[in-house]
Amino acid sequence: MAASAHDPALSPTPRARARLLPQAAAGLPRLHLQDGPIDLVIMAEGTPAAVEAAYRAAQARFAGILDELCAELPILRADVRDGAVPAGAVAQCMHRAVQPLAPWGFITPMAAVAGAVAEAVLEAMVQAAPLDRAAVNNGGDIALHLASGQSVAVGMVARPELSAPDLFGRFTLEATDPARGLATSGRHGRSFSLGIADAVTVLARTAAMADAAATVIANAVDLPGHPAVRRVPASSLQPDSDLGGRLVTQDVGPLTRVEIAAALAPGLAVVEALRDQGLIERAALHLQGETRVLGERDETHGRD
Repeated sequence: MAASAHDPALSPTPRARARLLPQAAAGLPRLHLQDGPIDLVIMAEGTPAAVEAAYRAAQARFAGILDELCAELPILRADVRDGAVPAGAVAQCMHRAVQPLAPWGFITPMAAVAGAVAEAVLEAMVQAAPLDRAAVNNGGDIALHLASGQSVAVGMVARPELSAPDLFGRFTLEATDPARGLATSGRHGRSFSLGIADAVTVLARTAAMADAAATVIANAVDLPGHPAVRRVPASSLQPDSDLGGRLVTQDVGPLTRVEIAAALAPGLAVVEALRDQGLIERAALHLQGETRVLGERDETHGRD
């Protein structure tokens, strides 16, 4: 989830920080990497030697990513239709992800920043060691590795920043599935959104594409002009936001079921179009207790 939904302003920092987190219930150590606004939680499964090598590779690749992105911020914050192409590897990944989404309106490479960073770190890990499973979680946008026979279940929450988030559904991803990226966008959390969705979760072949597509779909879930929706210019909340003076959603009052269905309909249409183009695999749209899912083997929770 990133700009064209908003991410906190990027700024260079002198050094990245790394630490091992307390072991989870399964006894697997996780690695935490942080540099400025980029905050990764990384999981790897395999032999102890493989996990150690993967975590070393993650740290090495992570160092300097923020500075790489900061060096090209003017391009990354510009509409992808402006034609400028960035030079850095992560920045180019961001650019490639958002290019096919330009027909759905204003979008910048920043819409894919979290997913692209997660992808770059995961790629370094997988190249460094044979792993059974691995995940790089960048604020809820996740790049995944699954060896043959492996699977992972991913819970979907509308407010990931809460200490006890409410689960509204889950995706189960098998090694045979083509998707290796998952991202969530919406009006909550650290992102700005032009739409009113509480959350849109997308599975795609890459984390960068999932990130960008979730932004576009979340922007489409909307009730233009509805009196229950309060909007403010993005620049009034974040002066250097790539959204500039575009209105972003700040609050949504109670909606009827008919209104919820009307708001979700354009988002679902975008999902169908992106699936038809092969850009995404599955998606779940959530608004005020109602969830719509497109894709196979999905399990969801409806309105209580």
